[in-house]
This record gives sequence, C-alpha cells and structure tokens, in this order.
Amino acid sequence: METEDEMKKRHRSEQKNLQAKITQKKKSATKKTRKGIVTECEGLELQLQERQKQELVKICSEFAQNENNAPDHSSIDQSTINSPEKDLIEEKSIKANSINQVPHPSISPTDDLPFKKRNRQKERLARRAAEMEAAIEEAKQEASNQPDSKLEEKKKIEEQCIAQGLIEKFIRPDGHCLFSAIADQLTQAGIPLSMNKKSCSEDQHYKIVRESAASYIDGHADDFAAWLDEPLTQYVEKIRNTAEWGGHLELLALARSYKVNICIIQNGAPQTIEPILDEAKDAPKIWLAYYRHGFGLGEHYNSLRNALGVDSSNLNPKIQI
Repeated sequence: METEDEMKKRHRSEQKNLQAKITQKKKSATKKTRKGIVTECEGLELQLQERQKQELVKICSEFAQNENNAPDHSSIDQSTINSPEKDLIEEKSIKANSINQVPHPSISPTDDLPFKKRNRQKERLARRAAEMEAAIEEAKQEASNQPDSKLEEKKKIEEQCIAQGLIEKFIRPDGHCLFSAIADQLTQAGIPLSMNKKSCSEDQHYKIVRESAASYIDGHADDFAAWLDEPLTQYVEKIRNTAEWGGHLELLALARSYKVNICIIQNGAPQTIEPILDEAKDAPKIWLAYYRHGFGLGEHYNSLRNALGVDSSNLNPKIQI
C-alpha cells in the first residue's frame, strides 16, 4: 500500500506535470480558443486539488484504523524482556525496598501490575486524528460561510436563458450528457446527425454524436494529440464506445464536424466554440447550458431550446448580464 510520504511525493509530481501541461496548452492557444482553454485549465487544477485532498484524508484514516486494530505489544510481560529500562526499574525497586523496611498494613492491588510501556505511536496517531478532526471542522465552518455555489450557478444560468429567450431541456446526467445535448440541439436545428441513413431511437442519438466526435479526432490527430495524456487511439476508443465524459476537445471536434457554433451559457461569461475560422461566420448556432456545481456527479450539460419554439440557431449570444 502507498505510504503517506509516497503519496505526497506523487502529488507533487502530478502538480508539476499539470502545470507543464497547462503551460503548453496556453502557449498553443489562439485568440479564438484562449477563453475556453483558460476555463479548461482552471477545471483541471480544481479536479486535481480535490482528488489529492480526498486521497490524503483516506490514507490517513486507513492508517489510523490499521494501527488501532494492531495488537498492543505494550502490555507484554516485562519479565520476559531484558532491556536497560527493565534493569533501571529493578534497581530502583531494590533501593526502595531497602529504605522502606517497615511492613505496610495493606498492599495496593496495583503494586503487582507489570510496568506498562508508553505507546508513543498511538499518541502520535491520536494527535494526528485530533488535528484532522479540527481541520475538517474548520473547513465545514468556512463552507457554511461561503455562498451556495449550486444556487448561485442556477440563478446566473436562468438569468442568461431569459435574456436569450431560451428554456432548458433536461438531459440525463449519465456520462453521455454532452453528446445527448448536442444531438437534441442538432435535431432542433434540422441538422442531420449523420450522413448514414441508419435510424435509431431518440435516446440512442448520443451514440451517433459520439461516433462523429471520435471520427473527427481520429482523422485530425495532429490537432488533438498534444492535448492528451494517453495514446490517441486509446482515447478515441473511449469516446466512441464508453460513457467517458466529453469536454472542450469533444466540443471543438463537434463544432468542426457539424460546422456549427456551439454557444455555452454558464456561471460566467458565455462561451462560443467555433468551427474552422472561415466557416464560423455563417455557421448556425446551437445552445448548451454548462453546470459545474449543479449535479452530484460533476460537470453537466443541458440542451437549450427556444422558448417560443423557433429555431434557436438564429439567436445571437449576448454579453453576460
């Protein structure tokens, strides 16, 4: 099992690698993609910090539990142990007996108990547990004084939806939400999901969109490989055939594949993911709502339809309220 020191060393290495990755991303960002990349980098940093914090709490708890379940060797009969401490105790006992020759009327039951060695390791664990408990309590106190991120995010997104004349179409948070939301938007805009005429039920449309994203990334490896921490073929396979969550790279691939501007309303300035530069001006718009705090599983996308039932691809993104 990984020790606490080994974990901290790994955490420092992960932080260093992430900073190198973020630096590389920011250097390669264009004017059009800079905002999206900055947002993505902030998300990566937050995810790493949260994961490392949870790992530290877990390993400290497991270590404390293992130590508490271990046999207590401090109660072993000291008569079986030859040590300087034992010799010193015996010497003091002999001196005490030679001084106190007068017999006592009664003997305390504790006089016959063996000497119990101080368990410093348990004391350290107890101190560490107390410190951890205090830190957790302090974090709870700080959290109680912070604004409710979930409610604040929902309010900001609702305000922007009203300003744009949009309503949310709820998408199931199952790992396919980005692709399901894109499929709903493309259908609303009358854009075919695929040139292949093979039909499928509406709840399976995300599979077609996943295939489009995977195929585009696979066919434009030079544009995407530098952003990945794993072989491109392995990454593409996950996007195509698993519930791997989609992010900025998939949005970029889908904007280019379907030749659309993907407009994202979020808690902050609206963001637009554009296709290739010369196609962006006349490209139709599709709309998504992005949540970072609103759903227990993490990041989530909903589809945004026009409140009046009109094609929302003709709406223009407005500046943050």
